[in-house]
Amino acid sequence: MCGIAGYSLKPESSASRTLAAQALLAGIAERGADAVGYASRPDDGAIAITKLRGGASALLDEIAVPAGANQALIHVRDYTKGHPEIYGNNHPIRHGAVVGIHNGLIQNDDELLERYGLARQDAEMTVDSEAIFALAEATSSHAEALEELYGAMAAAWVDERKPGIVYLTRGVHRPLWVGRGARETFFASTRLALETVERFAPVRLQKREVAQGSLLALADGRVAWTERFRPDGSFVEDVELPAVRTPHEGASCLQRLALIAAAA
Repeated sequence: MCGIAGYSLKPESSASRTLAAQALLAGIAERGADAVGYASRPDDGAIAITKLRGGASALLDEIAVPAGANQALIHVRDYTKGHPEIYGNNHPIRHGAVVGIHNGLIQNDDELLERYGLARQDAEMTVDSEAIFALAEATSSHAEALEELYGAMAAAWVDERKPGIVYLTRGVHRPLWVGRGARETFFASTRLALETVERFAPVRLQKREVAQGSLLALADGRVAWTERFRPDGSFVEDVELPAVRTPHEGASCLQRLALIAAAA
């Protein structure tokens, strides 16, 4: 059970890009500690990716999002397929022009890559999540392509060919929340992570859970459009994974975040 989070901000949003990313990371820290990472992008610039082995506490103090970066993706990993010793398996994952994060398990990843004639970004990569972002790149993020995925999914990605847009989707068996502010939209695996942003960023958010079978496009701090698709509801997990995997990471990061916010 991984944790995902991120945001799309209007350029004039007063939210601290770095503090907001730190708050989101602290809010999802309890969901995994095998790897942690984040990506950020200004509206007209290149995507910057940072990721490392370990839990959120290993990265919390090191996050530095440029003031002009209005989009961010954040991830903590509790891995199922694709060992975290291989750098490319950890999130954010790059496939071509697409960089994304995923919570869940895709069981037909190898089959889909073969069907579309798509090679792995790196030959040593084995992570199942890459299939989501390979499809997004191959189909220009068409919602119908997500119907081909068999498994559990909540995911988000950005595409270098489409500046200013953050794609956000929920299939089945994984939670996803969005919080809308005056000049910003945040998303996270849990409502608690959005409440952490409200407390420390600080912003006021209208929060709601994303419906299963939804693809949202965030742009300029708002939900620009929503598309529907039909996820394969026949998927059943062999073992139901607990949402809280590393409670000590969550508690430690929230304590450290309070100190960071006070100093800021």
